[in-house]
Amino acid sequence: MKFPQKHSLKQIAGLLSCKFVGDPDFPVYGMNEIHVVTPGDIVFVDHPKYYDKALNSAATVILINKEVECPEGKALLVSEDPFSDFNKLTEYFRPFQKSEKMISDSAKIGAGTIIQPNAFIGNNVEIGENCLIHPNVTIYDNAVIGNNVTVHSGTVLGGDAFYYKNRPEGFDKLKSGGRVVIEDNVDIGANCTIDKGVTGDTTIKEGTKLDNLIQIGHDTVIGKKCLIASQVGIAGCVIIEDEVTVWGQVGMRSGITVGKGAVLMGQAGITKSAKANTIYSGNPAMESRAKLKELALLRQLPKLIEKLK
Repeated sequence: MKFPQKHSLKQIAGLLSCKFVGDPDFPVYGMNEIHVVTPGDIVFVDHPKYYDKALNSAATVILINKEVECPEGKALLVSEDPFSDFNKLTEYFRPFQKSEKMISDSAKIGAGTIIQPNAFIGNNVEIGENCLIHPNVTIYDNAVIGNNVTVHSGTVLGGDAFYYKNRPEGFDKLKSGGRVVIEDNVDIGANCTIDKGVTGDTTIKEGTKLDNLIQIGHDTVIGKKCLIASQVGIAGCVIIEDEVTVWGQVGMRSGITVGKGAVLMGQAGITKSAKANTIYSGNPAMESRAKLKELALLRQLPKLIEKLK
């Protein structure tokens, strides 16, 4: 998430009532999670295990719970609770806005686009030309939809990220201030749920087609011309490259990459990154040829056991 205008390190520290290390005028342009940070961004870290990763990331401002040696060209915000302070920044820069109408006055809708009855279009949503939004679709604030996009009934674009910190008193939610971005010529089936990014974008690129009943987690990026069948569940921060085919009931863990042209067979459990132009099956998934050999050997076990008697 980029801020509407540049802020200084001192200004951000003032918003959080926390100590800072660095030039008071050090520029701050935005905030993001560690996997999508760019120079000028704030990233938060609250566990020593991840200090080095945060300090050496592209982020130039580190919101941290201990004063440590600051790398050259960077600054620190020293907080007792970086998780909560990151939430404060999200609430400040992208606060919840109540909607008064089914289609917000601030929404921008292109020529030739049809919005069917009972669809909800939130604040600052942008929808391109010649789109078809079917009844009972919900599009949360700040979503961006390209041209020639179809979204079928019951689909929700922009629900919150499923992201919690386990505290002694219960689970504390990381607030979502990101967006959903749908590029041109995408079709989205009925009853799909596509969560917005925590601070960045959940993106579906040009020409991809989604069946019904698909869940896509926060900050996931799906490439061009992908084909995804029904009941697929994709966790957050997954990268699916171009022209990938995903068959029904596949499940993917967070933080993995599926290479270009890969094919994931039905009910595959994708627990680690998948190579390009490779077919995967099984749970946990493995290359399909190896899986078939394994199954063939298993079928021989009764005969082998009988011989040993």
